[in-house]
Amino acid sequence: MKLTHLNANNHPTMVDVGEKQITQRVAKASGTITMSKEAYEALVNQTAKKGPVIQTAIIASIMGAKKTSELIPMCHPIAINSVDVEASYDESKYAITLSATLKCDGKTGIEMEALTSVSIGLLTIYDMLKAIDKGMKISDIALDFKSGGKSGEYKRG
Repeated sequence: MKLTHLNANNHPTMVDVGEKQITQRVAKASGTITMSKEAYEALVNQTAKKGPVIQTAIIASIMGAKKTSELIPMCHPIAINSVDVEASYDESKYAITLSATLKCDGKTGIEMEALTSVSIGLLTIYDMLKAIDKGMKISDIALDFKSGGKSGEYKRG
């Protein structure tokens, strides 16, 4: 199998997507942060000293999606049509799950942007609550769905 990000001299290269067809692409990713009861209550009751945690995390998620090609070396900059981030709460586990759905019309996929979006949002939650709980755990960041492009549709599990 030929590695697509190495050139003939075995040096890193960015894949040439110039000949690929533009297709509508969608990707959804999710991840979870688990925390102490005290941190969870500060988040839910909006009493965290740094401000509204979920709203800030959603804005950070959107910003993270837009910066993906600056953070991950072989990602192409792409024009993102939309970023929709949702938060769901699990009081029994003191956990928040962020889900990001991104869309674009392009020659390359938007999966990395979806994964980066979720990661940055969860890191923002950690940052805003770390004074209360440094033991928070970020987990289960995964691509849940993607469509478009040559490889077609993918659904996790």
